[in-house]
Amino acid sequence: MTTDVLRYSAFTTTPAGGNPAGVVLDASALDAADMLKIAADLGYSESAFLTPPPAGSGGARAYTVRYFSPKAEVPFCGHATVATAVALAERHGTGDFLFHTAAGEVPVSVADDQGTLRATLTSVAPHVEGVADADLAEALAALDWPAADLDPALPPRISYAGARHLVLAAATRERLADLSYDFERLAALMRRLDLTTVQLVWRESDVTFHVRDPFPVGGVVEDPATGAAAAAFGAYLRELGLVPAAAGLTLHQGADMGRPGELTVTLREGDARVRVSGAAVPIP
Repeated sequence: MTTDVLRYSAFTTTPAGGNPAGVVLDASALDAADMLKIAADLGYSESAFLTPPPAGSGGARAYTVRYFSPKAEVPFCGHATVATAVALAERHGTGDFLFHTAAGEVPVSVADDQGTLRATLTSVAPHVEGVADADLAEALAALDWPAADLDPALPPRISYAGARHLVLAAATRERLADLSYDFERLAALMRRLDLTTVQLVWRESDVTFHVRDPFPVGGVVEDPATGAAAAAFGAYLRELGLVPAAAGLTLHQGADMGRPGELTVTLREGDARVRVSGAAVPIP
């Protein structure tokens, strides 16, 4: 294990794509202020910090993981989880890991796919709730999105699978691509509603979506690839009956930022939890 700050990009097979994350495999000597400073210095949307797990909870391949954006600690981060799992697999071999997070226990498995390491996280139990009309109006005003630009087939909701995300669906790809929002206004709404990101989506087909995630509460204009939001979105689609109870979904994210990434979301019938998969690679 090492206290060095490693850099990985998740949900991509090239360092130029996906979402960068900092990873500290041994943060035992760091306190929360140290972790926040490291995350802020890196400037990535999130970084992950590992310490030994609670006694008797998971064995040698279990860890306590904390996640920090440049501005605050967050309960769970999907892309940093994928990055961390791949970093561990490079050092300890593929297989299963268990992450103890502020949101709950998150199992992660890593497999070698023809030379590419891919991690699959299993979310905590998700839930979906409605959005007050006034809060929706404020979100649209901050985004400068007319209500008529929303897709009525995918109604606004707040979805949770380790962190809370407001799901808003654009009626066209052009609407999704045109993102220029009031940073402070959206951040204030998100803090009030305890949101981690806003999950903006456009449905290309029954199982293929393009997504973007403003993240002003983390001090970042936009997250390039968001595993926690992908898990929440999978729960949202299933809860509203928009996909079958068992489904495999592909989410494309980051192309509008010049950092294309791909997230795979798997829903299993009879299991409420959501699985999110992707590759990760070191950043030189």
